[in-house]
Amino acid sequence: MDFLFNLIDFALARQEQVLEGLAQHTVYVVSVLVTAGFFAIVTGVVTRRNQLSKELALAIASVFLTIPSLALFVVFIPLVGLGFAPSFIALFLYSLLPILRNTITGLDGIDPGVLDAAKGMGLSPAQVLIKVQLPLAWPVILAGIRVSSMLIVGIAAIATLVAGGGLGDFIKSGLARLPLPNSLESIWLGTLLCLLLALVIDLILQALKMATISKGIR
Repeated sequence: MDFLFNLIDFALARQEQVLEGLAQHTVYVVSVLVTAGFFAIVTGVVTRRNQLSKELALAIASVFLTIPSLALFVVFIPLVGLGFAPSFIALFLYSLLPILRNTITGLDGIDPGVLDAAKGMGLSPAQVLIKVQLPLAWPVILAGIRVSSMLIVGIAAIATLVAGGGLGDFIKSGLARLPLPNSLESIWLGTLLCLLLALVIDLILQALKMATISKGIR
């Protein structure tokens, strides 16, 4: 119980740092999700009719997840320097696979009879894609976005090691000062704030799901 009170006191004494870390972490999550989501969905749409293209795109996206996270953050430093840029690139590459895989799965899972009916109604291929395929695949795509968001929140803590900021600053600071006073509080604060941010983002995505998916599809 004493540790909990110490943790609360530690956080209250550093409100400005907490807010700054939360803001930086949130910027990573939002910017990466928007960019990677758009790129992965477009890639899934472009490759949907060619099995070889789909497998190649998935294979490339899968390779990024096999690279150790710290190495992927560091490898871009000679190209873009320290700070936001290498962190954003690494997180972007890590977040591609779940969204791309779910986009392809969602589009492939649509009943061909539904597509034939849409074409029989006189819809052009572009209209079929926009009005039929993407709406039907959207629940699956959104599930991939939720998985990516959780990945980004966790891995973004490594951004602190390349001067990228975020909530990882508290974890790094605590680890560097172990076993000095307040070191454990710093580690726990960074970890708990990451968990809280992940929960809030998932709730927002749940609300987005309810708002953008019709009851019939749900």
